[in-house]
Amino acid sequence: MNVIDRFLKYVSFDTQSDENSNTTPSSSKQMIFARYLKDELTMLGLEEIELDENGYLYATLPANTSRTIPTIGFIAHMDTSPDCSGANVEPRIVKNYDGKDIVLCAEEGVTLSPQKFPELLSHQGEDLIVTNGKTLLGADDKAGIAEIVGAMAYLMAHPEVEHGKIRVGFNPDEEIGMGAHKFDVEKFGCEWAYTMDGGEVGELEFENFNAAGCKVHVSGRNVHPGYAKGKMTNSMKVAAEFMQLIPANETPETTEGYEGFFHLTNIEGDVEQTTLSYIIRDHDRNIFEQRKQRMQTFADTVNQRHGEELVTLELRDQYYNMREKIEPVMHIIDIAKQAIKECGVEPLVRAIRGGTDGAQLSFKGLPCPNIFAGGLNFHGRYEFVPVQSIEKAMAVVVKIVEITAQQ
Repeated sequence: MNVIDRFLKYVSFDTQSDENSNTTPSSSKQMIFARYLKDELTMLGLEEIELDENGYLYATLPANTSRTIPTIGFIAHMDTSPDCSGANVEPRIVKNYDGKDIVLCAEEGVTLSPQKFPELLSHQGEDLIVTNGKTLLGADDKAGIAEIVGAMAYLMAHPEVEHGKIRVGFNPDEEIGMGAHKFDVEKFGCEWAYTMDGGEVGELEFENFNAAGCKVHVSGRNVHPGYAKGKMTNSMKVAAEFMQLIPANETPETTEGYEGFFHLTNIEGDVEQTTLSYIIRDHDRNIFEQRKQRMQTFADTVNQRHGEELVTLELRDQYYNMREKIEPVMHIIDIAKQAIKECGVEPLVRAIRGGTDGAQLSFKGLPCPNIFAGGLNFHGRYEFVPVQSIEKAMAVVVKIVEITAQQ
């Protein structure tokens, strides 16, 4: 089975994670896919294969040399985003893409167009794997899994490629921010690792947002609306006051690059009680801390207007910028850069405007930058991945293994 066949098989599994679940994995269907992968790794001949009760799958490709070579790892996540259905995915391959619109679903008028998605034009002449316009594709991150498994199969079939011990790790629940929480770094036993979870070909990332979640709880007072004068406090209106204090130029739709933001993700409420859910993001740790303090300042401002404590905050840090953990071991970035170049791709070193399991793993003691998996337009029906990008990513995994042994 080649790497593309593996990918097409993997996306047939519905592995959507559930952000409202208290279990690990958050959805039982992830465990079904994990068991399939365990069987596949067993058939390939990998060793030390373990699937734990939380859905974390570990395996080893033993060293084929007596030389002392660092043990390194490759990691990808099994779940797909809750933002769009991952059930009954029907991928198709558009051969030799001509730069024109691709009709994904005629009956619903869903079209993948370079007018809306100009990145398509960078892949003219390539073979694009697309959706049927009704689900996401699942390249995030089943492309990464296919690339890692494909690379292990290649290395087993080519013993002339000298390598040290290679560890493989597949985890659940990355899309809901829980992927690294129960990842056993000590058991994994690597000096460093790479997540294969990036996007466009060439991407290499070792910076990410510092991240926090904030629940804004707004209390109100409900009385009969016909007799409410001077008595009612409508929590939804008070919540609107809070929302107006968030700077309009510090939201996701107005920022880019290293600019941080406040992002309102959900509103639930009635007259008596309203909850606003925000995420807070910034690459700079100091500015990140200031952003959290500003949220409290906004709450204090609203409370002072009303003369009582109507607004309270529930703040929780989620992850931090991995750069501070990667900078002391920059040779792992140099190896990845060299590998990408030797595979005929120009490295695109950039900061992630988001998070990655590698960020949390880096703070757990496993330096873990992120490498491209090749997909684009993640988390929706317009997701696609070029065949050639998957093949190049798999080649990069093999090349990293080679270079690590050489150095």
